[in-house]
Amino acid sequence: MPLTNSQYDTIMREYSRRQADNRRKLELRRREAYGRLPRLSRIDEEVASLSAEKARALLGGLSRTTEDLKAAVEKLSRERRELLLSAGFPEDYLEEPCTCPLCRDTGYIGSQKCACFKKAEIELLYTQSNLREILEKENFEHFSFDCYSDKIKDEATGMSAREMAEKAHQTARSFVRNFDVLFQNLFLYGNTGVGKTFLSHCIAQELLDSAHCVIYFSAFDLFDLLARTAFSQKAREPAGEDPVWDCDLLIIDDLGTELTNSFVSSQLFLCINERIMRQKSTIISTNLSLKDFSDTYSERTFSRIASNYQMVKLTGEDIRIRKILSGER
Repeated sequence: MPLTNSQYDTIMREYSRRQADNRRKLELRRREAYGRLPRLSRIDEEVASLSAEKARALLGGLSRTTEDLKAAVEKLSRERRELLLSAGFPEDYLEEPCTCPLCRDTGYIGSQKCACFKKAEIELLYTQSNLREILEKENFEHFSFDCYSDKIKDEATGMSAREMAEKAHQTARSFVRNFDVLFQNLFLYGNTGVGKTFLSHCIAQELLDSAHCVIYFSAFDLFDLLARTAFSQKAREPAGEDPVWDCDLLIIDDLGTELTNSFVSSQLFLCINERIMRQKSTIISTNLSLKDFSDTYSERTFSRIASNYQMVKLTGEDIRIRKILSGER
C-alpha cells in the first residue's frame, strides 16, 4: 500500500531537517569565505543582480541582451572559483551541501521519488515492523532444509518432515512472488520449534525489501495493544487510521500462548474479519492443533480462517533445542 500520511510526513520531516542543516552549514561557510576574501561577497551580489536582469530580459524577449548577461555571469563565476581555489577552498565551497546529489535533499527528481526516498521508505517500514534485527539472521538466505529429518513422518500426510518443509518453503516463496496480484493469507501450524516463525520472517524480509508495510506482533503483544486501545479515544477514530487493520501484511505469531478469554476471542475474529474485508494479508502461526485451535477460539473463527487461509503444516524435532544440544548458534 502507499505510505500513510503519518509515514510520509515522517520521511519529509527528515528531508526538511537536512535542508535546514544544509542552509546552516552554507551560512557558516559564507561567513568564513567572505571574511578571508571580501571580493567573494561582491561577486555574489553582482551575480544576483545580473541574474535578475537576465530574467527581465528573457521576459522582454531581448535574446542578445541575455547572451551578454550570461557571459558576464560566467566570467564572474570563473573569478569566484579561482579565488576559492587560491585560498585553499574547494571550488564548490559556497554551493549548498547535500546528502543526496541527485535530488539535493528534496526526496524527488521532478515528480518521481528519488532513490534516497525509496531507501528511507524501506528503512521506516523496517523500523515500524518490529523485525529489523531478527531479519538479519532469519531470512530465505539462511533457511536450511538440513534442519528437517527425512525419517520423521507426519501421520496425517505420510510426508517426511523435510518434504513438508520443502512444500512450506515453496508456498512461502509463491506467497511473496504473487503478493501484489493475489490476496493470500497463511496459517502456519505444527509443534514447537519447527520453523513457523522463521518462515514468516523470511516472507517479511522479502516484502519489506520491496517497500511493503509489514507489522509483526506476538499474540500476547497484539491483544495487549488491542486491550489498551479498545476503550480509548483512538478506538473511536476511523478504523482505517490503524495500521493493524490496514498494513500490507500483519504477522500474528504464537497464537495460543496468550491468556485466552472472551475478549481475546472476539478481538481475534474482528481482526481476521476486518483484514479479509479490506483484502489485507495476514500470517498466523500457532503451536495448537487444528482441533485445539477451534476449541480455543470458537468454530466461527476457525471457519473464517479455514475458508480464507492456506493451511501450512510443519513437523519434526524442535530445531532450537537440537541446535543448543549440538552447540550451534
